[in-house]
Amino acid sequence: MVNKIETAVFPIAGLGTRFLPATKSIPKEMLIVGDTPVIEHAIKEASESGIKKMILVTSPAKASINEYFSRSVILEDILRKKKKLKELDLITRQTQLGEIIVTFQNEPKGLGHAVWCAKNLINDDAFAVILPDDIILSKTPVIRQLINLSQNNNNCTVLGVEKVNRKEVFKYGILSIEKKIGRKYFVNNIVEKPNVKNAPSNLSVVGRYLLDSKIFNFLSKMKKGAGGEIQLTDGIQYLIKHNDVMGLEFEGKRFDCGNKLGFIKANLNYGLYDSEIGKELKQYLKKI
Repeated sequence: MVNKIETAVFPIAGLGTRFLPATKSIPKEMLIVGDTPVIEHAIKEASESGIKKMILVTSPAKASINEYFSRSVILEDILRKKKKLKELDLITRQTQLGEIIVTFQNEPKGLGHAVWCAKNLINDDAFAVILPDDIILSKTPVIRQLINLSQNNNNCTVLGVEKVNRKEVFKYGILSIEKKIGRKYFVNNIVEKPNVKNAPSNLSVVGRYLLDSKIFNFLSKMKKGAGGEIQLTDGIQYLIKHNDVMGLEFEGKRFDCGNKLGFIKANLNYGLYDSEIGKELKQYLKKI
């Protein structure tokens, strides 16, 4: 059962090979969408949803992420003396999003294993998982949407879901549905990357989860699933057997920033909403 959500887990230990050569030296989570690194978009969503503790499950090679969320007192003093208050706000906003805690996933053993790496840092009964690759442009933060649904349904586990092209179900965790009410789904099973013929639906889980900490009862067994990895999907199947699990087809426009096309689409959309450049960008796009 999901109670008050105070903690979010961000699995970010991946190598980002789709963005080589840039990610040879820059973590893919530090690539910019709009004027903000991908990871800050994700943490901001959690913060605006009322979450206070952010656990980054990362690798030792990504020290720059932790540095980014730390204060730069010298730079702050210089900007303050020069009365560059806008720039000062830009470099201090990251330190006001909540408590940032770093832990390491030393081997790439799967998403379930990455979440398990945060186990000893989670003290509450429930927590959020946010995959930063999925940036979602929405009026209400998606994690907040999931929390609202959970609170209105006996504090159940909730998964953020999106309909995908039936031909692409093999890329996702796909839900089997017992009942549907509007954009809300009562889940009776979840299948990791099924083939097209056997997929129970085209409802995919896309990077937003509210999970009961009982999931660690399963993840701690380190059972390998699809692809020989420890899958979060298998842990969710365990929760389905013991508790109510719902899916929410959230309000918002999702961009998969884990690939080049999704990353470019995200930048274009954020640019169009930017008060400084939106109008000129729109005019430019009409010309090409």
